[in-house]
Amino acid sequence: MAGIPGLLLLLVLLLLLCAVGQVSPSGAHWKPTWPAYRLPVILPQSTLHLAKPDFGAEAKLEVSSSCGPQCHKGTPLPTYEEVKQYLSYETLYANGSRTETQVGIYVLSSGGGESSGKSRRKRQIYGYDSRFSIFGKDFLLNYPFSTSVKLSTGCTGTLVSEKHVLTAAHCIHDGKTYVKGTQKLRVGFLKPKVKDGRGAKNSSAAVPEKMKFQWIRVKRTHVPKGWIKGNANDIGMDYDYALLELKKLHQRKFMKIGVSPPAKQLPGGRIHFSGYDNDRLGNLVYRFCDVKDETYDLLYQQCDAQPGASGSGVYVRMWKKQQQKWERKIIGIFSGHQWVDMNGSPQDFNVAVRITPLKYAQICYWIKGNYLDCREG
Repeated sequence: MAGIPGLLLLLVLLLLLCAVGQVSPSGAHWKPTWPAYRLPVILPQSTLHLAKPDFGAEAKLEVSSSCGPQCHKGTPLPTYEEVKQYLSYETLYANGSRTETQVGIYVLSSGGGESSGKSRRKRQIYGYDSRFSIFGKDFLLNYPFSTSVKLSTGCTGTLVSEKHVLTAAHCIHDGKTYVKGTQKLRVGFLKPKVKDGRGAKNSSAAVPEKMKFQWIRVKRTHVPKGWIKGNANDIGMDYDYALLELKKLHQRKFMKIGVSPPAKQLPGGRIHFSGYDNDRLGNLVYRFCDVKDETYDLLYQQCDAQPGASGSGVYVRMWKKQQQKWERKIIGIFSGHQWVDMNGSPQDFNVAVRITPLKYAQICYWIKGNYLDCREG
């Protein structure tokens, strides 16, 4: 316990480092700014009722693919019809029924549309373990850490609206069917344990306050067909994301989604995320690291992570020019692990699915239900 104050001090210093603007080599104060995007519109065209799934798949806390950055970069761009199929989606309801929705893609006003480009191992600790366990309600119950939630299937999710959670598709669907427990899927929110009916006000300040999960049932889930149709091939990882709608409001601050800027535009070239890694049960674990490579749909990095962190929202903090303020946004979803052949030598990466303009339009429509509210990424 003696090391905890030092850990918290280090964490505070890291947060302060992330909170300030950067200084350019010339010495001028430079603010990493959220780019402005002209976004497409994705709208439902038809909905088909499907048979109830059997919920027979085992929960997968990690996903892997052999197709690395160069493999993805060499993949031909999908056709318009293929993209529409990838962005069509399944909706699973709490009563076990499900539907499939076909979508249309539209571009409003000026600007071109965006096209979607194109050995299982535990996720690695790269050298010294650089993860930080977050202790104490003063951190856990405050933004941005309070946006991280735990799924009853074992993964992590992030609050993206008053009643929506963004996570990885493989946490609830294995590409063929839904995993066991998805029909009664719950989302856990950390809160202080109640002691003797009076809360934890009398606990020693030197001892980390005990926390527990308060669970809320999920009303429905959305999974893109790009994951369901493509899990057996390399395109599947590009669509490893899902949105959960809760049965009731969660009463916490959430983090907005945003279109992922190019890696060179990220503050310090870094990303951040917090998750419930399995090797630190009951702890929320924060980390940050540099992006090593990117494709149109994926970010390759070596953030230390273990199974359980899947589905974490990958975020950055940048300057919002229109509102003249700093703002954190989720730009990706932590997915899994890849071994990549780099010039004949195996190299391993942890991978996050980027929120592209098309994915932003889709996820935003799932959240808002109105494309007019999804014109700014």
